[in-house]
Amino acid sequence: MPHFNKVILFTDTDGRARFKEERVALDLGTPQTMLSEVFASGGYQLRTSPVGFRSTFHCTGSPQWVFILAGHMEIGIQDGISRIFQPGEHFYSADVLPEGETFDPKRHGHWSRQVGDEPLVTLFLRA
Repeated sequence: MPHFNKVILFTDTDGRARFKEERVALDLGTPQTMLSEVFASGGYQLRTSPVGFRSTFHCTGSPQWVFILAGHMEIGIQDGISRIFQPGEHFYSADVLPEGETFDPKRHGHWSRQVGDEPLVTLFLRA
């Protein structure tokens, strides 16, 4: 069955950010237009980040899809792993601060940065 690969940045049970992947079934529609179910959304936001941009460690405020429209975005997590996303790629950011915890930049969250010589343009779609 056709599927969509959903890359997820999430907060694990130990409070640390991790990456995982899930398959989203494309089992609706026709053989020429295979569709997933319709998912709810809560608005969107566009962002541009200049060449040289890099954030500090932070958590996602609210789960959201991140679509790379132009440039390249690198996401790094506490264990030293990072992934670079290019135009047309995406991930689901659900790395939220665990309930009842105070943010600790040595334990929680992820960082992001613009990579290369082109500004980063992203679309954030709230879940």
